[in-house]
Amino acid sequence: MKKIGFIGLGTMGLPMAANLLRKGYPLTVYNRTADKNAELLRLGAEAAATPAEAARDADVLITMLSNDTAIRQTFYDPNGIMEGIRPGLTVIDCSTISPHTSKTLHAELAEHAVDFLDAPVTGSKPAAESGTLLFMVGGSEEALQEHRDVFEAMGSRIVYMGASGSGSYAKLAHNTMVGINAIGFVEGMALAAKANVDLEKFYEIVQAGGAASKQAELKGPKILNRDFATQFSMQLMHKDLRLASQLTDQLQLTAPLLNLAKNIYEMGLSKGLGELDLSAIVQCYEEWMDKTVETCKREEAQPDALLTKQDLNIERRRSVRVPMNIRLLLSVYQWEQEGAFSGQNIEGTLYDLSDSGLQLTSHFPLAQDMFVVIHFPQEAGLPPITARIIRVFSDGGLFRYGCMLSGLPPYTRIKLEEYIQLKLQLQEEAETNEQT
Repeated sequence: MKKIGFIGLGTMGLPMAANLLRKGYPLTVYNRTADKNAELLRLGAEAAATPAEAARDADVLITMLSNDTAIRQTFYDPNGIMEGIRPGLTVIDCSTISPHTSKTLHAELAEHAVDFLDAPVTGSKPAAESGTLLFMVGGSEEALQEHRDVFEAMGSRIVYMGASGSGSYAKLAHNTMVGINAIGFVEGMALAAKANVDLEKFYEIVQAGGAASKQAELKGPKILNRDFATQFSMQLMHKDLRLASQLTDQLQLTAPLLNLAKNIYEMGLSKGLGELDLSAIVQCYEEWMDKTVETCKREEAQPDALLTKQDLNIERRRSVRVPMNIRLLLSVYQWEQEGAFSGQNIEGTLYDLSDSGLQLTSHFPLAQDMFVVIHFPQEAGLPPITARIIRVFSDGGLFRYGCMLSGLPPYTRIKLEEYIQLKLQLQEEAETNEQT
């Protein structure tokens, strides 16, 4: 039977190697963190001291590593794979790396009569454990057919994509869709949670409707149960989207959704969520809306408990338009001619906050479609906010302006709402004190 070397025993590599052992293949394993070998050694694997040793006696060498840097180090460092290769060896790389790296390794190994297949996988940890991964393979089709049995020991589908690098191209395109899809699912769940929709029932609707997807299937239970144990980590998702973004630059392809998703995962990394499952990105949305997305207790899901007293007070105030009278300074800009604007500063007050904008009052007359820069009191800790006037109301010598906010970052929106809520509470307390 073929002797197999396996390098990289992380979330995916460990169960893949275990399936090879269960199918009876003699297996030699190497991992930089040696204690990850323990389970496989109990199942009958042998441990290699270096990548070169894992490759030296193998008929097939499989690598499953985190990124291009790890691949290059494993191949080219002293005692790396290149020190242990021999003619007739086939290297199967299941990592998600750049197509350029895949094609470079293919060309260099070919000079030593070694076949190289770029064969990244999809299916995440559950499929790796059940042996139902899908492989997308680039390189020699003859080498693929020669070792199809090895692929079938770890997966249920093997798709030949074409020449060297084709598997890597396909994986980056695939994971672009995965990353965007996951963000879309999380955002929809956050919207439902913010609106106090029963999330278990909403998830049933998602699964039965047009929003159904593999990401919804895999990540829905994890989000609802707050189980962020890694199936596919956020830092790996971000790495794949970064590689895909670099590829779109090379191909001169505009990809706005890709770059937006990449930026959102960067926010997750900045919060220290990188080693958690990518579904943990929901924690960013939870911070933005100050509410968790999870399964509620039955008593919490009753209609009469959906809104808190504080929520009702805020909604009441908004519906009757109680003036907030927060003093503001407005910088007003007006277009004069191509490339030129005129501006001045005026005093105003914040009248109300809505979901999409603000209402301001001022004794200074302004026109619809003018832009204003709103400067809040220093105590608010808010940056200047740009808004466009979309409605004008006149009440004697006072003007009220409905303003649409544009491009407001989530963090600023949260700070604004917190400041307004504090002002409402102080106003309510003052009214209560006057009544008593």
